[in-house]
Amino acid sequence: MAPNIWAVPLELTNFNIITSVLGGFVSLFGLVSYLLKEHYFMSEALIALLVGIGLGPAGANFIRPRSYAQCNEYGVSEAQCQENLDSITVNFSRLVLGVQLVIAGVQLPSKYLVREWRPLLLLVGPGMVCMWLSTSLLVYLIAGPPSFLHALAAGACVTPTDPILSNVIVKGKFADQNIPKDLQDLIIAESGTNDGLGYPFLFFALYLIKFVGAGATSGGGLGEGLGVWVVFTWCYVIFLSILYGTVVGWIGKELLYWCEKRNFVDRESFLVFAVALALFVLGTCGLIGTDEVLACFIAGNALTWDDWFREETESDSLQPTVDMLLNVSVFLWYGAYMPWNRFVEDATTSLGTLFFLAISVLLLRRLPCIFGMHWWIPQIADRRQAAFMGFFGPIGVSAVYYIFISLDFIRMHLSDENGVPRSDVEDLGSLIRTVVWFLCLCSIVVHGLSIPLGTFGFLGPSAFRGSPSRVSLGHDSP
Repeated sequence: MAPNIWAVPLELTNFNIITSVLGGFVSLFGLVSYLLKEHYFMSEALIALLVGIGLGPAGANFIRPRSYAQCNEYGVSEAQCQENLDSITVNFSRLVLGVQLVIAGVQLPSKYLVREWRPLLLLVGPGMVCMWLSTSLLVYLIAGPPSFLHALAAGACVTPTDPILSNVIVKGKFADQNIPKDLQDLIIAESGTNDGLGYPFLFFALYLIKFVGAGATSGGGLGEGLGVWVVFTWCYVIFLSILYGTVVGWIGKELLYWCEKRNFVDRESFLVFAVALALFVLGTCGLIGTDEVLACFIAGNALTWDDWFREETESDSLQPTVDMLLNVSVFLWYGAYMPWNRFVEDATTSLGTLFFLAISVLLLRRLPCIFGMHWWIPQIADRRQAAFMGFFGPIGVSAVYYIFISLDFIRMHLSDENGVPRSDVEDLGSLIRTVVWFLCLCSIVVHGLSIPLGTFGFLGPSAFRGSPSRVSLGHDSP
């Protein structure tokens, strides 16, 4: 039967729906963005996440991740569906992290990583070790995995602080009024550096599981595990990424300067150069299997090593605009993708256990470490700043990224040729996926609401009357 010529030509395709949702949300959010971000100090990540939840399968079902992953196609198994979903999520996370970290590197003052190496080394050395071990201990005691090595792997995923969620305390009105500039720079540098340095902690646990775990049947034991960790993880993944990021960023800076002085570059290409550099570093590091996250941050910092590029672009809004679009998009996706069924049905833990774990991690993962070290960090002037910086160490995109790095390792090195995991790690992937996603969700909500709620608590009704907000975290008044 021929179609009715008078029928309304509805095209309810995935592309039309997702572009309508994304465009509509960004447009509506943009209309009140200044009010929400600069007056009420709301995080765009939290708002996007909540909208993603409301429009995803748990809500109105306008955003359908399973449909985009071809899960409804004939012959696609549940395992293939999950693999497709994972591929979309990890690559989306890689893209956002790469662009965000190059931009973060560009934001730092000239030669910052060299000039401030002492406090930065303290934060990414003892500080990260402390956060890793404290989180892993909490996971082991509360979630109860069969081995402490499993807890070390889960804890490593949430050890880095997220640079995207940290934006609320390093950008905008709240940061300008309440956070000293030197502390803002330190937070940017720490979040950019420790995002890439999550690799050694994660692979230390994974290699030990492979070579000395309960199900290890071959290999050289502890010696081989530590040897692979030192040679491959540190020398190839970490040091090579630092060298590569430095070289690419430096060459990019020199070429851009040479071409700009000869008027070879138009303004649009000049402004978008950092984003293009992020894509190049992200792709090439992915090709050779090194630490793309750390390389992007180092490349961004090398690009503005002499402050020239930063000063030339700081008054333009192209980079922040691209950054905002990517951030909003990825948290919309996270809200729609969020594995709610795992939080309730997962055999390795329960919902009550997850809530107790989340509260414990948010309070004890970072706060005691920073508070104990703040005497040796000159940018942290007093206990109030130490408490604030210790509490505000959000878990976000980088943790999601490390979920899939872990799952990929389990599939490639801890499973047989049919994809069946070793008996001692059959629940490891489920533990990491469930625990880390739930910690991300709680961190986005808690850290996204902590500043507005804290500000209103200090200011009371004056916050709603449009009066200037100031809850200073500088030196305490005499």
